[in-house]
Amino acid sequence: MPGVIIPRMKDYYSILGITKSASEDEIKKAFRTLAHKYHPDKKGGDEAKFKEISEAYAVLSDKKKRAEYDSYGRTFTGNGGQGGFGGFDFSNFAQGFQGFDNSGTEFDLGDIFGEFFGGQQRSRTRRGRDISIDIEIPFKDAIFGTERRVLIAKMGACDTCGGTGAKKGVGMSTCASCNGKGQIHETRNSFFGSFTSVRACPKCHGKGEIPKEVCATCRGDGVMKREEEIKVTIPAGAENGEMIRMPARGEAVANGTSGDLYVKLHVKADKSFVRDGANLVTVLPIRLTDALLGGEYTISSLDGDVSLTIPAGVTHGEMIRVRGKGVPVRGGRGDLLVRVDIDIPKKLSRDAKKLVEQLRAEGI
Repeated sequence: MPGVIIPRMKDYYSILGITKSASEDEIKKAFRTLAHKYHPDKKGGDEAKFKEISEAYAVLSDKKKRAEYDSYGRTFTGNGGQGGFGGFDFSNFAQGFQGFDNSGTEFDLGDIFGEFFGGQQRSRTRRGRDISIDIEIPFKDAIFGTERRVLIAKMGACDTCGGTGAKKGVGMSTCASCNGKGQIHETRNSFFGSFTSVRACPKCHGKGEIPKEVCATCRGDGVMKREEEIKVTIPAGAENGEMIRMPARGEAVANGTSGDLYVKLHVKADKSFVRDGANLVTVLPIRLTDALLGGEYTISSLDGDVSLTIPAGVTHGEMIRVRGKGVPVRGGRGDLLVRVDIDIPKKLSRDAKKLVEQLRAEGI
């Protein structure tokens, strides 16, 4: 399954003007200084900038969100649902408060508030744990793209039953508790009145069917700890530190959905080339005479050898562009930039020294 490239996120540390090792007090101090400067109510304030630094502070001042941001370049922790009554989330407010209906059965006020005030019903679908791994790749593979296969020990679908939880060859039967619908309607009476809710059938976990006979390998869970080989597709132009997200390739969980796999790329440095956006930069040492008179050189590129013409009078550090030999980008490729490094001899023969003195006499 091909991966999905996560776009680069904002650099919250740069936005606040602090380093990644900044303490909580330093983060707070930086935010207060910038917020005072860019507050939209002040003369010369900047509303867009104020929102940006507020966003950065909201993440970095929260330990959990900051840890997620440092690890993955993004945060996964939500900010809470927006219910009725001015955005107040009654479901979160009432979560953990229990009561009893007229029959003496315990119920959760969070469910009632969420349904009564129009809030979104909390998802009860279980989700497996996300996994993060690191891969080191050669510079050339990052430029042109490649595929890697990695072996990961994790919770995955049972090989024996294929994740169904049923004994092989026996099959499934309709769940008698929900008549195959996977859902159960419940009506509860409370001091607020009668409330009808729908929840997943606890016997079949919302599937609508149950194994006629459970799988002996996974004991009916459909998942088990095992090693799985996963193919990671690395796109052309991948950068060092980039994160590839592979949906549903993380930890599997019984009667739920799998988490995601995050692959962080570490690109090895190359001896000859340095990346500059869509371009590649290399250094070419040339003789002094070729700098003065021009010349022809054969240089190496990632595509093979290339003939390069050195113009007469080239200066030290000057860039010569070789088009279409850089990083693949949408619709084409970047360029190879060759930086000229004029090799000045440290010692001259007697004849060479006379020639140079003649050049100096001519004002060259």
